[in-house]
Amino acid sequence: MSSPFIGEFIGTLVLILLGDGVVANVVLKKSKGEGSGWIVIATGWAFAVVLGAFAAIATGSVQADLNPAVTLAKTLNNVYTFPVAFSLMAAQMAGAFVGACLVYFAYLPHWELTEDQGTKLAVFSTGPAVRNTTANLITEIIGTTMLMFAFFAIFSKTVGAIAPGFGTFLAGVVVWSMGLSLGGPTGYAINPARDLGPRIAHAVLPIHGKGSSDWSYAWVPVVGPMLGGVIAYLLARLVGLAG
Repeated sequence: MSSPFIGEFIGTLVLILLGDGVVANVVLKKSKGEGSGWIVIATGWAFAVVLGAFAAIATGSVQADLNPAVTLAKTLNNVYTFPVAFSLMAAQMAGAFVGACLVYFAYLPHWELTEDQGTKLAVFSTGPAVRNTTANLITEIIGTTMLMFAFFAIFSKTVGAIAPGFGTFLAGVVVWSMGLSLGGPTGYAINPARDLGPRIAHAVLPIHGKGSSDWSYAWVPVVGPMLGGVIAYLLARLVGLAG
């Protein structure tokens, strides 16, 4: 059984299981990867995108968006109707939630060993290095605009035909670059489902000593990426990469 909805659900589940998983590996106490750093996190997320996209394609979502901001930009570019887009976004959100829950179970003994509440939240969702709402929002807008503009460029007619599957690897390279170059200020959510789905999981899971889910910040990694998706579409249309 396969469909675009199932593909987006499974693909986003894989994305978050491996993406939040690499964060857990790096930051939770007594993990084998504890302290291995930002390069490991950025690389793990890049690989998570590639594997999540292949999983989505294999189970019915040829587009393999895994990201409501990507889906919105494609909807503006007439790839989807809005009802279809909303169903895909719902699948992405559900997949992100389930993927985050699986990370919780995978690292079950480590939550009690990790005392810092912010570290536990960081496994699930992003947060700013310097809390400045305006600056944080701008960072997420810039990051997602760059993400989507790169996707428009890679898959444009100007670049030409790409061998089957190669574009998926290039998408991982884009996300890797995003983490290394623009991830410092906010943790580069660049994906509303990636942040909100796991943040909800953090709120409802019985994580030992978890503390707040930081809902006062939660709108930034949702609104910023969605605005970035719209801006990327407009820029791509302006220079002939969309429309």
